[in-house]
Amino acid sequence: MNLRKRMRFPLVLAVFLMISGITMAAATKSVQIREGAIRSAPSFMSKIIAKVAYGDLVEAVDNKNGWSRVRRAGVEQSGWIHDSALTHKKIVLTAGPSDVSQGATGDEIALAGKGFNEQVEREFKEKNPQLNFKLIDQMEKIVVSDSQMRQFLEAGRVSPQGGTQQ
Repeated sequence: MNLRKRMRFPLVLAVFLMISGITMAAATKSVQIREGAIRSAPSFMSKIIAKVAYGDLVEAVDNKNGWSRVRRAGVEQSGWIHDSALTHKKIVLTAGPSDVSQGATGDEIALAGKGFNEQVEREFKEKNPQLNFKLIDQMEKIVVSDSQMRQFLEAGRVSPQGGTQQ
């Protein structure tokens, strides 16, 4: 075998290993919803093992049918969260020393990230006076526990993959 062919194999192997390492590396993602649930399996019916909040960083180590298996810094246990709750964009929630007193709440930041703020809400209310916004405020205060949600889904025979069971 000539020198040129012998040099080609280590080069091809090095490129392969480099590419494999890049594709196997965990991707850092930010939570883009107000509150998210990390679950024991990739299903909305799976047990919640941890909660995450808007702006939290997670390491996505696997992906399956629209779900990412994630790890959080300092926590060894991994779990699953739906991809719609994550973004590749880094969300920064840190205020500088001069504007800490004027800092926005987590809810305000989450809404602003979606293009919604107090001014937009005020304009929408002015354009739609016939809508009952008090009912919307009441609905936002409703909290459904994980066990209540599971009971509801099981009573309705909703399968984790979508649809209903016969």
